[in-house]
Amino acid sequence: MEPSDSGPSGRPRVSEALWQRAQQVAGVVRSRWPRRPVVGLILGTGLGGVARQIEVQAAFDYAELPHMPRSTAIGHRGRLLCGAVRGVPIVAMEGRCHVYEGYSIEQVSLPVIGMAALGIDTLVLSNASGGLNPSFRSGDVMVIEDHINLMFRSKGSSNATGFRHRAPQSVYDRQLIRKAIRIAAGHGFSAYPGVYVAVTGPNYETRAEYRFLRRIGADAVGMSTVPEAQAAVFCGLKTLGLSIITNVARPDAPHVVHAEHVIAAARTAEKKVGTLVLQLLQTHSLSHLA
Repeated sequence: MEPSDSGPSGRPRVSEALWQRAQQVAGVVRSRWPRRPVVGLILGTGLGGVARQIEVQAAFDYAELPHMPRSTAIGHRGRLLCGAVRGVPIVAMEGRCHVYEGYSIEQVSLPVIGMAALGIDTLVLSNASGGLNPSFRSGDVMVIEDHINLMFRSKGSSNATGFRHRAPQSVYDRQLIRKAIRIAAGHGFSAYPGVYVAVTGPNYETRAEYRFLRRIGADAVGMSTVPEAQAAVFCGLKTLGLSIITNVARPDAPHVVHAEHVIAAARTAEKKVGTLVLQLLQTHSLSHLA
């Protein structure tokens, strides 16, 4: 069966095998939580506290869901939460999985496709990332307006990734970007539009790599998000990406970065991401945004 170009109300443009696995994930979730979610959230490193703002009605460890990869990275709880925020039904990943944990692009994309099978039409991605733009400060929020994919995995071969054809050039929803920036300004903090570059990891960058990534146009660097955003495009979802800047690269005055420092910095700034998510859900039913 050849996938169509339809969005979440139809058949996403993914392989039959990948869609069947996503349907199995959705079936297990529906057996305990029969509601149709409007929005999917993916909470990255150090952002688990945002989950406390969810009225949880059902929770699944990833081990309970068929085919779901397991989180092994520090700071990632590894649960799928189903419930509501301000009355809006949502599903949220409390922690994600990464390519550097040994998973394929298809495996780390499966949760997004599973959310699409449950019925979401909007995806909000969050992560902790290293700042490359020298104007950034630790604790800033960057709204992803575009990305650079340096994960060096094919996204055009269905045999390699489970996706068919190439994703459109526009990945992140322009209206959601503008709205997030306005909400931040209204709550007394800035959210800066910028370009996110994804690398495979798990190592942090050298000074030469920092300079290179900045030179090719990146404002922040991380090890996630892009596979999920691309999967969202194939599923026809409106997508918003939010990066907490946990440290700023200074190649000429470097300091050693540890995972524990990144988590701590993300937790100090996660209130900003929580505010953005809550206000987006409160002021709009995201499923009806044009």
